[in-house]
Amino acid sequence: MQLQYGQVWHYLPDFLLGAATALWIAGVAFAGGLLIGLAGAAALVYSAWPLRALVTAYVRFFTYTPQLVQIFFLFFALPELGIILSPVAAVLIGMTLNAGAYLTEIERAGFASVPRAELEAAETLGFGRVQTVWYVIAPHVIRALYPALSSHYIIMTLGTSMAAIFGVEELTGRALNANAISFRSVEIFSIVAVIYVALTVVASALLWLVGRWLFRVKAKVF
Repeated sequence: MQLQYGQVWHYLPDFLLGAATALWIAGVAFAGGLLIGLAGAAALVYSAWPLRALVTAYVRFFTYTPQLVQIFFLFFALPELGIILSPVAAVLIGMTLNAGAYLTEIERAGFASVPRAELEAAETLGFGRVQTVWYVIAPHVIRALYPALSSHYIIMTLGTSMAAIFGVEELTGRALNANAISFRSVEIFSIVAVIYVALTVVASALLWLVGRWLFRVKAKVF
């Protein structure tokens, strides 16, 4: 067998567009999951029993079932109820809800690490519960849990490959289309593998920039 990359290089711009789509999907889903996780962690720490039970049930369901099955339900089962989602919408909603469940658990650990003195200072300044969470707890959680949040973001970025199953033309989806035309599987997927490595670097750098800009996180990209 001879490798013939010359037959597939013209697909590279298409693959890069797919990589940008994957990065966009992961970024939107991660941002949504981060907000859900913040609200869920706050509910688990501060709310009354009924809301805590509801959040716990949500976390258990989305962490005890495969993400792919969750997206299958959104895309194929909801139309039976009259709710039709586009492939991109189903993937985004599924990934966001799944991320929210995992990030609820991660961020709850961050809530427990907030120094009591900072909470008392916020109370003395007259901060409400929402203000305390947003201005005191959230920045602390981001700084304290940067490695865990960064790792989850990278996992989500790589996990966007499952969107190809639903016809979303992210990186893997475009690679499958190119492979169906050229039948140069080794060449195509070796290029895609290198792009995924580069994608993780870009994703790490973006998370680092957001952390530095919004929360003054002092951390290395790797």
